Amino acid sequence: MAAKKAAKKPNVSGDELKEHYREMLLIRRFEEKAGQLYGMGLIGGFCHLYIGQEAVVVGLEAATEEGDKRVTSYRDHGHMLACGMDPNGVMAELTGREGGYSKGKGGSMHMFSKEKHFYGGHGIVGAQVPIGAGLAFADKYNDNKRVTFTYFGDGAANQGQVYETFNMAALWDLPVVFVIENNQYAMGTSMQRSTSTPDIYTRGAAFGIPGEVVDGMDVLAVKAAGEKAVAHCRAGKGPYILEVKTYRYRGHSMSDPAKYRTREEVQRVKSERDPIERVREMLLEGKHASEEDLKAIDKEIKAIVNESAEFSKTSPLPAESELWTDIVA
Repeated sequence: MAAKKAAKKPNVSGDELKEHYREMLLIRRFEEKAGQLYGMGLIGGFCHLYIGQEAVVVGLEAATEEGDKRVTSYRDHGHMLACGMDPNGVMAELTGREGGYSKGKGGSMHMFSKEKHFYGGHGIVGAQVPIGAGLAFADKYNDNKRVTFTYFGDGAANQGQVYETFNMAALWDLPVVFVIENNQYAMGTSMQRSTSTPDIYTRGAAFGIPGEVVDGMDVLAVKAAGEKAVAHCRAGKGPYILEVKTYRYRGHSMSDPAKYRTREEVQRVKSERDPIERVREMLLEGKHASEEDLKAIDKEIKAIVNESAEFSKTSPLPAESELWTDIVA
């Protein structure tokens, strides 16, 4: 299936552009702080950072309406912040504290917010994809015109349950946007070595699911593609696939030295394609903001992130009785 013509980038106001900048910067600074706390031993277990991929979730959240749902994998902090979850609660969950979204029991990979319609990061590769279709099935049943964004990576795209889900979503015309966050590396394996097709979204052709490739380092391109996909789903036309080509700057997780790629490769992406720097340049060149305005935003974001770190250190550890709550026996 040939890629559908990419949606035209929307005209956005200076205020909207500043908001996209602010949201991406919040994710970047939050993740940098999380990396620091991990290095200090305050975050245990696994921790997968979203640095470099901020434009994906910020662009797609700009295309949502109240009541739309989202579900993703273990690289999930950015998705939480972009949908409006409290940085204090997210950071406290990372440090295993009572004030966290899962009361300190889920950690980095497993937290949820019913209020923000965030149905979790999930630690099992690809397991969230059928869950996303299930959420969309409920919306179809209730005929509420809501859409579910189901995020997964290029590595998970080779999992069998993904294609079982594609089949059912197509059969039942489910309002689900499958978002492939293609950051080029499945853990430590380059996509070129692990994936038989140059574009992953084309695999939807076997099920009659349309899709397209999007520049995941361009927040406006992502937003435009998201709006197109959402309109398709809300019109009752079934699922849509967005393969968003992005790049992570850090290792797969905090324990990954990332020796499978060169420093030069990473530095080249940072210097030529950074999503936050791209919006910063647009703001300055379009005279939507001055250097002083952007410094003020950065100062505000740093204060929010520092507060979340302090909250995560001072929130109490869960009581032992929490071992027996939120379980089915």
